[in-house]
Amino acid sequence: MGKKYDVYGVGNALVDIEYEVSTDLLEKLHIDKGVMTLLDEETQHHILENLQHLDHHKSCGGSAANTMVAIGQLGGNPFYSCKVAKDEFGKFYIQDLLDSHVQTNLQNADLQSGVTGKCLVLVTPDADRTLNTFLGISAEFSTQELVPEAITAAEYLYIEGYLVTSPTAKAAAIQARDIAIAAGVKTTMSLSDYNMVRFFGDGLVDMIGPGLDFIFANETEALGLAQTTDFQVAIDKMKLLSRGFAITRGSQGSIVFDGEQLIEIPAPPVHAVDTVGAGDMYAGAFLYGITHGMSYPLAGKLASTAASQIVTVYGPRLKTPQLLQLLQSFSTAV
Repeated sequence: MGKKYDVYGVGNALVDIEYEVSTDLLEKLHIDKGVMTLLDEETQHHILENLQHLDHHKSCGGSAANTMVAIGQLGGNPFYSCKVAKDEFGKFYIQDLLDSHVQTNLQNADLQSGVTGKCLVLVTPDADRTLNTFLGISAEFSTQELVPEAITAAEYLYIEGYLVTSPTAKAAAIQARDIAIAAGVKTTMSLSDYNMVRFFGDGLVDMIGPGLDFIFANETEALGLAQTTDFQVAIDKMKLLSRGFAITRGSQGSIVFDGEQLIEIPAPPVHAVDTVGAGDMYAGAFLYGITHGMSYPLAGKLASTAASQIVTVYGPRLKTPQLLQLLQSFSTAV
């Protein structure tokens, strides 16, 4: 008998507010390009004031949320645990999750006063994405937001690496991992961002613990975690941390390790305009694939194709009909 949920995700709840900006504007605002930077509320507000003349798009986000939304859009059954405040952004976040077919601990939660986290997603003409994040109440994510019975009712647990920045969130991720392992639920994690590896590498290793079933990373993150410039050394390090993994390499595709062999997955050639959400989409499509009867190579191909499509549009999501059409082209191969 199948599990109630395909994937139980934990991560920071952030309302993504996306803008198209110039590199000159990033320099003017002294913003580090291409990475995620944590800000205090005052600094984020200052940046917002300098962006108010630009059009923007808003969606419920955070890395793991984007992954759960992708699974829901594809027809899977995801559950997402996170924390929002009792404010307008919090209400928007919950409704957007539910509209995206994602079950959540927030549905019946007694929300606290405070400020829901926000992430300013700044996309430059070279398709790079720069994230400026104020975690708000999401920094208080803790074991209180976990739903153990939903974890044990899932086939996979998915942990967002960004949780490493908060002591209470890191503790929650570790507890979720331990609950999953005890219940025979497979464990997965995303390294999330090079800055997480650079500044919180030891914490990520703590979250990985005795070893996971699968890790998602891009090439820069994998090299950083292994503290090397040699891709083979990074692969060997990943094999010590997880029974399987996927390392994405942009236009070069990805490498998937199924526990026995390395599988090279090509990336369809596309014209990228925005890399926001590419890794999140890859993880979501891959997890959907392996929870719905696909082999690792086929799930990797689905993930690579979906990620290649997401970089051709602005924002971290594809429209559901587009994603389902993409999935349909793979259904005969299962």
